[in-house]
Amino acid sequence: MIGFRQRMEKSSSKKGRIILANDLDDVNIEKLEKKTISNIKNLGKYLCAIKFNFHVMLPLGEKSLSKINRLAHNEGLQTIADMKLNDIGNTNMIAIKRLWKCGFDAVIANPIMGPENLKELVKAAHNGGHGVITLVHMSHPGAKLGYGLSVQDPKTGRAQKLHDLFLKWSYSSNVDGIVVGATVPDIIAYTKKVVRGRCDIYSPGVGTQGGDATKSLQAGSRYLIVGRTILNSKNPVLEAKKLQQLSLES
Repeated sequence: MIGFRQRMEKSSSKKGRIILANDLDDVNIEKLEKKTISNIKNLGKYLCAIKFNFHVMLPLGEKSLSKINRLAHNEGLQTIADMKLNDIGNTNMIAIKRLWKCGFDAVIANPIMGPENLKELVKAAHNGGHGVITLVHMSHPGAKLGYGLSVQDPKTGRAQKLHDLFLKWSYSSNVDGIVVGATVPDIIAYTKKVVRGRCDIYSPGVGTQGGDATKSLQAGSRYLIVGRTILNSKNPVLEAKKLQQLSLES
């Protein structure tokens, strides 16, 4: 069985390393589905994957999400459910089963659930060829207030930053990828050094939130997650194409 990380590598080797954050805010279900389908058809050739945030998945429901996932797969895209999953083990298992039923390839989870729950989540996902991507440091302006907190490693008793603890829990759990925002390239570079290829770095926050695509890729990001910079541009196709070319050249 080919795993999620391998499928991402296959897709990105041909189409570049840009993931569309399809985080639309239209609450009308018909328009939401229509816009999403349009984005896949118009932008798909410049993407390796597409990501859906929780606020987009909630109104669409299983039937619509299944339809969208099938279309994305037909366009050669992997699909990621950005739920920031974080609950007890049983609830996590039920959640991912429903996501896989809708056709998603991977889920984004929060390591705050603890290393044991995270390891169980990863094992269950890998058994079906699916992937788990964890949050190590987000890209929004307030992220440093949380992820930069000093905490005590419960195993060693040593003080360290929360993002460092999440990083440790993530790669030791054999996750497929970790999220480190494009707005913190120094942490991207440090993360690359620590993980040593054991998982891939996914970086949101390019453009609108102030992250620089080139700096992120040079620092070690494997994939760029881009939403508003593409979707709100005057020419989304041209913007996606430019980012695709940049990722292929890096």
